[in-house]
Amino acid sequence: MSVDLNLLVVLDAVLAEGSVSAAARELHLSIPATSRALGRLRRALDDPLLVRSGRGLTPTARALALRPRVHALVQEARLLTAGTAAADEVSTLRRSFAVLADDVALALLSGRFLAGIRADAPGVTVRFLAPDPARGHGVALREGLADLELRVNARRDPDLRGQGLLRDQLVGIVHPRHPLAASPVTAEDLAGADHLEISDQGELTGPLDALLQARGLHRKVVASVPTVLAALLTLLDSDLVAVAPALLAARHAQALGLHAFAIPVPLKGIRVSQLWHPRHDADPTHAWLRTRISETIRVFETARVDG
Repeated sequence: MSVDLNLLVVLDAVLAEGSVSAAARELHLSIPATSRALGRLRRALDDPLLVRSGRGLTPTARALALRPRVHALVQEARLLTAGTAAADEVSTLRRSFAVLADDVALALLSGRFLAGIRADAPGVTVRFLAPDPARGHGVALREGLADLELRVNARRDPDLRGQGLLRDQLVGIVHPRHPLAASPVTAEDLAGADHLEISDQGELTGPLDALLQARGLHRKVVASVPTVLAALLTLLDSDLVAVAPALLAARHAQALGLHAFAIPVPLKGIRVSQLWHPRHDADPTHAWLRTRISETIRVFETARVDG
């Protein structure tokens, strides 16, 4: 049975958001319209696609398998309607792009992204800029100081365009000689350890504290650092515990010899998105850059599904 492309757009959004209501906001649709589209998809594919799990929705095995292909099809369709830059146009392009990105997004892009840029568009340079919290989210995009922003847990902004790229869970990270590396970690174990908080604002509390407090537990945060990389380096010669995205832990913490463990409380994960100003919607080279970023990050998601 053939499936309307508009339905695949809905499926892509629902799988990225993990919620019908969030997908509706992302697509500027009503919740009933989004629910009807999801119902048509379920009938067309003969699969529930998302099932209730606690207070949220969990993708079925088939939905997880379809997600990379659906995302690729939707992205390709968007680029076709936006006027994607042809290969010969990209190869001769002379342009500099400014991309706001924190260390989480940069770690996901890694050298693979720049290698692809160098191969396809040797005349393109990319300036990665650190986000400035004092300026506020989206200001650099509106003022034309940045072409793209890669953001973790981005809030919906009606003045900007957005695309969800990846969702990830959070894990605990410790030195391999830490007591928490020796056995399954309980909530009591986690609360009893000294913690290193990751916050670019120097905050010493976070969502983990509320989850522990609900169990009558409290943790001790002895310091904070602004980036995940700084936290990983700090853990190399300390007995502290940090909480970081699982994909980064798999990619970098293991390379440093650090140990990752599952958080024993239902800590909400993160979502990485790319944002841009609507002025770039019809710019084919800007669309090309967005595609390169989404394709690079999708490699991580595909590897997780295949693994």
